[in-house]
Amino acid sequence: MTISRRTLLGSGAALGLLTACGSNTGRGKDGSTGGKVALGHWYHQYGEPGTEAAVRRYAAAYDRARVNVQWRPGNYDQQTAAALLTDAGPDVFEVNGPTLDQIQGGQVVDLTSLLDGVKDDFNPAVLAPKTYDGRIWGVPQVVDTQFLYYRKSLLAAAGVQPPATLDQLVDAARALTRDRVKGLFLGNDGGAGVLGGTPLYAAGLSLVTADGAVGFDDPAAARTLGKLHQLYADKSLLLGAPSDWSDPAAFTQGLTAMQWSGLWALPAVLKALGDDFGVLPFPKDGPGGRPSVPVGAYAAAVSARSKHQAEAKAYVKWLWVERADFQEDFALSYGFHIPAQLSLARRAAKLREGAAADVVSFVTDHGYAQPLLWTPALQTAYQDALNRIIKDGASADSELRAVVRRAKDELQRVKKH
Repeated sequence: MTISRRTLLGSGAALGLLTACGSNTGRGKDGSTGGKVALGHWYHQYGEPGTEAAVRRYAAAYDRARVNVQWRPGNYDQQTAAALLTDAGPDVFEVNGPTLDQIQGGQVVDLTSLLDGVKDDFNPAVLAPKTYDGRIWGVPQVVDTQFLYYRKSLLAAAGVQPPATLDQLVDAARALTRDRVKGLFLGNDGGAGVLGGTPLYAAGLSLVTADGAVGFDDPAAARTLGKLHQLYADKSLLLGAPSDWSDPAAFTQGLTAMQWSGLWALPAVLKALGDDFGVLPFPKDGPGGRPSVPVGAYAAAVSARSKHQAEAKAYVKWLWVERADFQEDFALSYGFHIPAQLSLARRAAKLREGAAADVVSFVTDHGYAQPLLWTPALQTAYQDALNRIIKDGASADSELRAVVRRAKDELQRVKKH
């Protein structure tokens, strides 16, 4: 199973048993080899060609330790969760987190000091869910994001302006639905799986507030989510496309005038359509609303089981804080992503013009990440409710009241841990 960086957005890390974590770390009994400390560094198996060779090249360039890269196919989150409970796991590992369980369970090392003097240069949206109790537990590697693509020529032919509000999006999708072309593609399930908390943030709300309370216990939440059902009821949504929202094929092949997808799709869209497209954040809704752009980031973390924590931390700082050249290469040479450091994102040539520059601006101005306290159980409860609202026309108010009750109990539980 190969996984691209897009899968981290809106997903929760799974827990489970390690089927084959392996103990071949390439180190001796004293943890050293060739006179240098040996460090094991785990990555999940990326779908983008060239990524594995790149991270091995980075590791080989580090001269203060011998770094053994392990490329981990299969269910990486389960493998890592189990390996952190043993002495056979990695010193450094890539993680879609760290998760709240890993932090509260003392399985990862505090990395706050690695960002001394440069913390403000890291994108605050992706740094926030790596932060707990005022300390940083993972160093973000790249930023991935999702947004709306729209076909300029199709909007112009229909006399439709790029939508700046959710009401305008609903109206535009209806006006753009003609013959065999649908107005909007949010995924083959109508958007329940991919949108997550994005519409709530567009209403000026959040999943979890800064002080750890439910962030959508507000009538505006039901108002906004109810408008997603209107898209479905109007038959403005493309459903049953040959490939789902992460693939831009439905958009580039003219099956839809607008599509929700990610930055990774931009090179393919540019190649297929030239300048006949534009990009937009998810539009705001209501008087307190704001444009909404979901972001996510894998992070480098250090295992608390590592016998070489100081050396592991030094290596993480070298690679993900100091080596700007490797960070830009990792973000933009294998797939298409944004460096986690704001200064690198601003000066990267591939991100300085056109739609890519627009997306960087969206992320900087409107980016939000799924909060650390938003557990997989809450994600499932909310997504199930959103699916019933969009497809079945279930009462958004009733569905959200049930999720709010569940969220209050769950947030109290995790905060007491």
